[in-house]
Amino acid sequence: MKIGIIGGSGLDNPDILENPSDSEMETPYGAPSSCLRNGVIAGRDVVLIARHGLEHTHTPTRVNYRANIWALKQAGCDCILATTACGSLRRRIARGHLVILDQFIDFTRHRSITFHDEFEPHGAVHTPMAEPFDDSLREVLLRSCAECGVEHHARGTVITIEGPRFSTRAESNMFRQWGADVINMSVAPECILANEIGLPYAAVAMSTDYDCWKTDEPPVTWEEILEVFGGNVEKVTKVLITAIKGLEQGCND
Repeated sequence: MKIGIIGGSGLDNPDILENPSDSEMETPYGAPSSCLRNGVIAGRDVVLIARHGLEHTHTPTRVNYRANIWALKQAGCDCILATTACGSLRRRIARGHLVILDQFIDFTRHRSITFHDEFEPHGAVHTPMAEPFDDSLREVLLRSCAECGVEHHARGTVITIEGPRFSTRAESNMFRQWGADVINMSVAPECILANEIGLPYAAVAMSTDYDCWKTDEPPVTWEEILEVFGGNVEKVTKVLITAIKGLEQGCND
């Protein structure tokens, strides 16, 4: 079994990742966001990819999501665990809380959202997306959060916006009315493409801010996100390591 990890802040620490090696991979969709970092965590083979590049140079719109997912598939990964920062659209989801996502709303506009730019004759592909996040992987993440004693929410709908700008207050309130619990700029089309290519996918979202719907505090800034994420990233690392240990046989067990 081999686990693909997207985001995974802190997991490339040499005290965590054993036998590290980097590899380059070309795909039919161009180069992935970063080299693939291969290694072993908790006795499991893993492949790490930096979604926005090693120096965070790729904007959310320009991330090559198709190349990233394709590369993980070609590298032999059986499933994907992803991490993402997010803004909270609910008071109950406080800064530093983790959310094990179970649904998404795709509000992006300028991204390649499918591997199928055209169909083979009489070979249309329409991927089911009713339950986009893999239940088995989500259960492993939930058990890991509980084992680590981390404040978390068992479900959450994320709305993915185009970015890189933040929302207007009108948009933020609209997203709340739509039923979104958190907001980010990366889960779609990443999750869509993983489903299309047949890789079970689950994501841990860390709440770093309250976007801009709350009028009793200033709207989100990039500096705030970095500060909160940096102060809580060890939680995510701990949960991922525990989850990797919990994947004893295969990603669909």
